[in-house]
Amino acid sequence: MPAVTLAGRAHITVAGGDAEDFLQGLITCDVVSLPEGEARTAALLTPQGKILFDFLVSRVPSGGFLIETAEEQREALVKRLAIYKLRAAVEISPLAETHTTITWGSEGEGVVDGRFLKAGQRVLRRPGAGGSDEPAAYDALRIAHGIVESGKDFALSDVFPHDILLDLSGGVSFRKGCFVGQEVVSRMQHRGTARRRPVILRAAAALPAPGAELTAEGKPVGTLGTVVGQDGLAIVRIDRVADAMRAGAPVLAGDVEVEAWLPEWTGLDFPGESAEAPAQ
Repeated sequence: MPAVTLAGRAHITVAGGDAEDFLQGLITCDVVSLPEGEARTAALLTPQGKILFDFLVSRVPSGGFLIETAEEQREALVKRLAIYKLRAAVEISPLAETHTTITWGSEGEGVVDGRFLKAGQRVLRRPGAGGSDEPAAYDALRIAHGIVESGKDFALSDVFPHDILLDLSGGVSFRKGCFVGQEVVSRMQHRGTARRRPVILRAAAALPAPGAELTAEGKPVGTLGTVVGQDGLAIVRIDRVADAMRAGAPVLAGDVEVEAWLPEWTGLDFPGESAEAPAQ
């Protein structure tokens, strides 16, 4: 059973009699339907619909919710939540723990990561250290399923929820009613205007370092994110990648040719294409 400990993780509890209603009217996912034992991906958006903070939220058995996010987001996220608190009966408390242990492949301790559950993989998360495997093993798992994360694959305030598949991974509810940025996100959903999506990449040689530009037919299509050897992730303009595919033109990460495909679990295709994942 692989077990990886990630450093630089933050944990915040949101408790009190109004905790559920508070989060329900603020963040992108539906917390009312969130079952115990599952960590659901979510975000707090700007009024313009871009992701200000991304995180996982789960129920605490004793009551309230636990938010897991990157450590560098903790202070700003606590302050932002406090701004919206007003007179609600809510207590927002950052915890001292800065590690998360992730296991997969068999039974273990923790809550199920809903992002991977959508992709057909059972991954468990729990606060604290305890993993013996290298973090690259978790990066490889994310690559295999097309799961992107801020800091490694995209910058906050630069993407919409659709750009990172929150619309398909349970991270956005289009039925629960208003939340910050909801109008813009709903408009994108109804108009089908999302043109940036995460793709899985594979090359015949080692990929360049994260941050390398992806190009197709001389046009920029995205930026390379997480890399493990010859495999990687990127958020790309899928319309431009589709144009290159139709023209038989290569997609390049730096000067390395790559194959690109959309994660199978999403059911997405490149526009105008019925793209299939390269053989694994």
